Order: sequence, then structure tokens, then C-alpha cells
Amino acid sequence: MAKLKVGYIGLGVMGKAMARNILRSGFSLTVWNRTAAKADELLEFGAKWAESPAELAKAVDVVCVNVSDTSDVLDIVLGENGVIVGAHEGLIVIDHSTIKPAGSREIYERLKEVGVWSLDAPVSGGDIGAQQGTLTIMVGGDFDALEKVMPVLEAEGKKITHVGAPGAGQIAKAANQIMVAAQMVAEAELLIFAQKAGADPVKVIEAIKSGAAQCWTLDVKPSRLFAGNRKPGFKASLQAKDLAIVMETAREYLISLPGTAVAAQLFNGMVALGEGDLDNSAVIGMIERLSNETLETKA
Repeated sequence: MAKLKVGYIGLGVMGKAMARNILRSGFSLTVWNRTAAKADELLEFGAKWAESPAELAKAVDVVCVNVSDTSDVLDIVLGENGVIVGAHEGLIVIDHSTIKPAGSREIYERLKEVGVWSLDAPVSGGDIGAQQGTLTIMVGGDFDALEKVMPVLEAEGKKITHVGAPGAGQIAKAANQIMVAAQMVAEAELLIFAQKAGADPVKVIEAIKSGAAQCWTLDVKPSRLFAGNRKPGFKASLQAKDLAIVMETAREYLISLPGTAVAAQLFNGMVALGEGDLDNSAVIGMIERLSNETLETKA
């Protein structure tokens, strides 16, 4: 059976790494990005360039989209010269972006009208997971479509879960971001708490990360912070955007999320201070300001 021809739209930190893994897995790859220069590395490795999302859709069996927010996805998929313009029956669109569940449902319904499958498939695992092909992928949409594109998703991720109907993948990702934000804020608080109260935060992390506090954040982020590295990773501005989706969805369903509301304020504060391009773990800067204590870097 011939391998699927794949198109990839959105070549940021995550998208480029995920597209590279698709290419390495032997798929024919066509790419498009608003900033064309971001595709250069992939083109050198054998990817083809499309002049628009519509042109890309005409040439492939599967379109992967990975951009920043709901309006961008709607424009790229449903807009002028978008994927829907070049769509053909049997095409499958996989949206890896983190957007509003309602946006995913709108895309599903519009594409269904023209014989195109659509899956919302946001990811978790950060830049390291994207590079290593070990992402967690949460999928909403028709299971038959998921089965058809499973080889593509397996090139990008290690854990792929069909969560449910269209939009369910985005709900799962929003739930994931509740936990991620809580971990980033808790990590920041515990590091500043430990240091200012007189304990070595490096030793504190060593002591607690194999106990009940163990989590991905404590395995990955403290070493970066101790080295003075607050570069992304996953940008704080995107964390703020994701939490805005969470809070909007919570309001829609009359759900109280007090802890997440506080986390959202902290990440919004980072953006307001011009720190949105830092890693989400750099939320520690907000705790440093509030506590009048700066985390010491370690050689």
C-alpha cells in the first residue's frame, strides 16, 4: 500500500520538528508557511513547497495544520485560498493547533459538506517531545479517519488517544493546559520558597521529584532555570492564549476554576511585561517580583 502524501502548514518550533519527523518516516511532504524562509531546512531534506494552503491541499492526501490560534486556523482552512478551496473528496485534515472546541466543530461541519474528514488533534510534550517524536496526541473526530492517518500520527507522537467526537481533542488539550499551568506556577513557587526560606532549591528538587510531587515539569524544567535558560520551549504567550481558551470554555459551561484563573493572571502579566516570548517556566519571574527574590543560577 502506497504511503500517504502529507502536507504540513505551520512551521514554528513545534510544527517544523513534527514535519521533519514525518519526512524522516518516509512520507512525501509538501509544506506551506506564511514566512517562507522557515521552510528552507525541510526543503533541503526533500520536502516540496506549495504556494498556498489551497495548492497544498490539491497535492496531498492528508493536511496537518499547526498554527497559533483559532482565527488563524479558520483562515487557513476555510478562508480565501484556504485548504477548503483545494480540497478533494477523501482528504483528511489534522489540526494540531490548540484552539477553541467550537472552532474545531465548525471546521468539521464545513469540511464534511465537501467530503473532507477533519480531526482536531492537539499535542502535548513541548519542543523536546516534538523533536523526539514522543508527543502525546489527543484526537477528536471520526474514528475511521483516525485509523487512516494513524501512520502519520505515529511519526509525530508516542501516545495517541481517540478522546471522542469533534472538539473532544481540544477539550482534552484544555484540560491538559490546566495541569501544565498549575505545574509551572507550583514549580516557580516552590523554588523561590525553598531558596528564600534557606534551603538549596537544587537539593529540594532532588528530594521531592521521586515522591508524590513527581511530574514531567520537575523532570525537565528546573535544570533549565538553574542554568539561567528561560528561552522557549513553549512560549508564555501561548500558555496565556491556551488559558484564555480554558477560561472562555469554563464560562460557557458555568464551571468554576479558581486556581486556573490565578495562573491565567500570572501568564497574562508576563505578556503585559513583554515576556511572552520566554518559556512558560519563566513564570517564575512573576513570583520573583512578588517575593523580592531572584532564583540563583547554578554552574
